[in-house]
Amino acid sequence: MEYLHQSFSVTFEYRVHFTSALFHLSNTLFSDFIEQQKGAGTNCKILFVADQHVLAHHPFLADQIKAYFDKYRSAELISEVIIIPGGEIAKNDRAHFNSIVNAVNAYGIDRHSYLAGIGGGSVLDVCGFAAAVSHRGIKHIRIPTTVLSQNDSGVGVKNGINYKSKKNFLGTFAPPVAVFNDDRFLTTLSDRDWLSGISEAVKVALIKDASFFIWLEEQAAALVARDMDAMHYLIKRCAELHMQHISSGDPFEAGSSRPLDYGHWSAHKLEQLTDFELTHGEAVAIGIALDAAYSCISGLLDEAEYTRIIQLLTNLRFSITHPLLDVERENSQIFLGLEEFQQHLGGRLTIMLLAGIGKGKEVHTIDREMLRQAGMRLVNGHW
Repeated sequence: MEYLHQSFSVTFEYRVHFTSALFHLSNTLFSDFIEQQKGAGTNCKILFVADQHVLAHHPFLADQIKAYFDKYRSAELISEVIIIPGGEIAKNDRAHFNSIVNAVNAYGIDRHSYLAGIGGGSVLDVCGFAAAVSHRGIKHIRIPTTVLSQNDSGVGVKNGINYKSKKNFLGTFAPPVAVFNDDRFLTTLSDRDWLSGISEAVKVALIKDASFFIWLEEQAAALVARDMDAMHYLIKRCAELHMQHISSGDPFEAGSSRPLDYGHWSAHKLEQLTDFELTHGEAVAIGIALDAAYSCISGLLDEAEYTRIIQLLTNLRFSITHPLLDVERENSQIFLGLEEFQQHLGGRLTIMLLAGIGKGKEVHTIDREMLRQAGMRLVNGHW
């Protein structure tokens, strides 16, 4: 028997930058990056896609970008900014994805050019997916504008849109060429969006860094009070842990292990059941609480640590349960979410639980009776 064998590896590299007033004329960070990336004699274009909510709170942003590229001619700026709505609707309606692809085609954005997304995680997901499939991959720059996207989704390698009522059913693993976190965007967030993104920091602390969890306990009041110094540290540390994980073995999730999705299997279903009235961060906080309660009931996590987890979530103003978090009935939609999560993994069920604060432990089965007990414990306030 004859055959040909091929094996090769590809190195991906990108930086997450932390700055303030990215497009202020005195800030050369963005222009310097493009200049450093350009090959000799190469001309490139840049097309911006922006979150409608961001533009509403920063009405002069498009003019600032134009003035910036009038001064720093590192790339040819496409004058039109493609505007799509923020939030989950951006991923639910394929018309928004199509509008980006159509603009890439109309303006001749090629593989030497850039597609830059400005917005929350949903907008960046759609923009990244459009960049990944246009011309088999054009350069994508992320400019996250929410706590959740700056500390988690915006610094990762995944892109996608929702399809057939399933979250992220269509998507790619395609790293950005750079991420620019601008703290000015955080100042206009609602209290709800400010707090919502903190749940991802709780998640990564629980599975990877006990000292970070202690810091969150100590700084909970400051974070609720919108202390910017505390938020700066939270975002940077969370992003750092996220990126360390990506580089540690299975960045494109070829296996069935997704440790960074601790608390997410029920959260994804709960988002859908509430028609996305719950934010992703709020749903994740509930998912964290449910999986912590299950970890405790199953004997992995001791009572004292379980209590600390729930106390931190409540101190951060999160709800720890929801009327649609139904784990009592055999035909519960939440149980269907467990099956969909396994299908999304493409292999055996792998759920991250807790063996202690800062110590994740993967399991491959979930006992439904213990899960019901965990859900009822939260409903009854037993913590």
